[in-house]
Amino acid sequence: MIKSKLPDIGTTIFAVMSAEAQKNGAINLSQGFPDFEVSPELISAVEKAMRDGKNQYAPMPGLPILRERISAMVEDSQGISINPESEITITSGATEAIYCAIQALIHPGDEVIVFDPAYDCYAPSIRLAGGVPVHVPLAYPDYRIPWDRVRESITSRTLMIMVNNPHNPTGQVLNKEDWTQINDLIDNHELFLLSDEVYEHITYDEKHQSAMRKITQRDKVICTYSFGKTFHVTGWKTGYAIASPEVTSEIRKVHQYVTFSGFHPVQAAMAEYLAQPESYRGVADLYRPKKELFYQLMDETVFNLVPTYGSYYALANYSDFSDMPDTEMALWLTREVGVAAIPISVFYHDQRDDKVLRFCFAKKDETLRSAVEKLKSIKG
Repeated sequence: MIKSKLPDIGTTIFAVMSAEAQKNGAINLSQGFPDFEVSPELISAVEKAMRDGKNQYAPMPGLPILRERISAMVEDSQGISINPESEITITSGATEAIYCAIQALIHPGDEVIVFDPAYDCYAPSIRLAGGVPVHVPLAYPDYRIPWDRVRESITSRTLMIMVNNPHNPTGQVLNKEDWTQINDLIDNHELFLLSDEVYEHITYDEKHQSAMRKITQRDKVICTYSFGKTFHVTGWKTGYAIASPEVTSEIRKVHQYVTFSGFHPVQAAMAEYLAQPESYRGVADLYRPKKELFYQLMDETVFNLVPTYGSYYALANYSDFSDMPDTEMALWLTREVGVAAIPISVFYHDQRDDKVLRFCFAKKDETLRSAVEKLKSIKG
């Protein structure tokens, strides 16, 4: 009999809802992947890299030229100087970067503060390291961090705080007060901050503020990123981690035994693509009209949407017309209405159910229009 390390973990909700969408012929606004085309220049760059022989192992930390281009991008977007040799590691997506950072730093019994609703890889990664996730819930509808409760949750075993900025699934971004509170906690308790910033280039009201820029003790900060989210190539699974040389050294020790190195042709292509700053500077401009269109269309439905300030997700409350649990509502929408969404309760440790669903608006305009036409059929 196998003794599972994650006995309560089943198939991820993203896979479940996407399978339901396919099975029922529903429009899939659940899983966070775009349905529009990738840049032809980026496709050509990958093809060129393959034809140029970039088909064997890349260096373990990642291609030097790609790390140099990332360093230049951070300098351009955040005004921060990052050493590409000792502070950047290319990983197989941000999920691997998060996993490696946690495995490198967290020891059995260490506690990590996680804000719910949380992306579903956080807690399992902590538990696999022998750590203890300490869940602090964010409340509908504003989902702001309750800092009094955070301070009450700090113990002598607390080693790390995890933030997702911009936040998935709520679309919230950290503000000045949040950064002040985080700095105080790091200074007073010598905590690490693991900042998941995969939606860094998708903010709507103001420019993204990285933890690398806002936290005084830079050696306590690990930031993770995803080219998949930035350039809507989620299937390429290429991301990176930025941390101090000491922490990076520990992350690489884990990384070399997880994947060793990422997909070489994509790394070469990304390096070429990043040579044009317009490639990442215009990402928010791609999604802003999609967000505005989706919110405008959803005004004609019985759903109440929560404002989103970053990412390509919108939360919608349906309590005005149903008291059905959100997991049941998500399945009903998929099977009976023809639109798939994600129930938010699955991202809470205590399964808090505020009757909220997450819709992904990173879709073609015609996809969004078709989906909302189906949602309009629901009457209050």
